[in-house]
Amino acid sequence: MCSPTIALTVASVASAGLQYQQGKAQQKAQYAQQIRQNELAKKNAVARYASAQLKIRQELKKSAQSDLAGTLKARKARATYIAGAGDAGGLAISGSTNALLANYYRTEGNFRNAIRNNMNINISQFERNLEAIQFGQESQSTYLTPPNSKLLFATQALNVANTYYSLQFQKQNAGLMTGSEKNAQTDSVEQTTNYYDI
Repeated sequence: MCSPTIALTVASVASAGLQYQQGKAQQKAQYAQQIRQNELAKKNAVARYASAQLKIRQELKKSAQSDLAGTLKARKARATYIAGAGDAGGLAISGSTNALLANYYRTEGNFRNAIRNNMNINISQFERNLEAIQFGQESQSTYLTPPNSKLLFATQALNVANTYYSLQFQKQNAGLMTGSEKNAQTDSVEQTTNYYDI
């Protein structure tokens, strides 16, 4: 017949083994979940990058089309003005007519400058959006903590040892230890002390 201390120690070992297996499975599941979270964060960031890039390309195309339309309209207006000024009694382009022509150029320049300024604002906003996307990915990502079965095993082994020595201490305090158990415990303590002295 085995002593209650041995039976409780065996139960503690069995429990520690189950806890080790459960802890190991939990660590693996948590690690897989962390990897999946990071993959989703990256996939989300890539989709947002693509969307932002499409939007800026559309804005660039729209800006180029507006610039071309404005240039063509300005050329047409200048040509009409020059033709009209030439047909109005053969006046040479000089003086006030030249000032009016310069006004067409200034208006075209202001229009094109406004388009460029708007596009620069859009590009600046696009760059800030890219930074926000990157920050969003970093905030959605999680640190990876791979399973550490060695640490888990050591923890469970220490729990078993703690249970065993706790039972021995309780027996000693209750006065239930036999002479051989006292000698074994004293030898164990001396060996541990010698180990740490080295």
